[in-house]
Amino acid sequence: MEIASFLNNLEFSDEHVLISPLIDNAFTKEIRIAFKEGQMMKEHKTKFPISVMTIIGSIEFTVEDKVHILNQGDVISLEGGILHELKATEKSVVRLSLHKGDSVARVSAVLKL
Repeated sequence: MEIASFLNNLEFSDEHVLISPLIDNAFTKEIRIAFKEGQMMKEHKTKFPISVMTIIGSIEFTVEDKVHILNQGDVISLEGGILHELKATEKSVVRLSLHKGDSVARVSAVLKL
């Protein structure tokens, strides 16, 4: 059993988005992504399906040139191979659920694009 909180020990950085792995079990990988207003994860894709949920705040989630506004409590899922981008319109916390075959290192590399 693993227990984690998307809200406890929450930190934000003025320089970049912060990625914190919270759970890694036989079923999934759960990651917290903390954005300050205006911070973004540039367009990228993964070969695996993902789910993204806004825990706090609001983000612009762009999928193939269409912008979706994800407010607190909203969730979106994507199949693998689909280009997408995230931009915080205010201070935000996002839950990223990864497929077991995906990696936190790949998510971190997106910040270097």
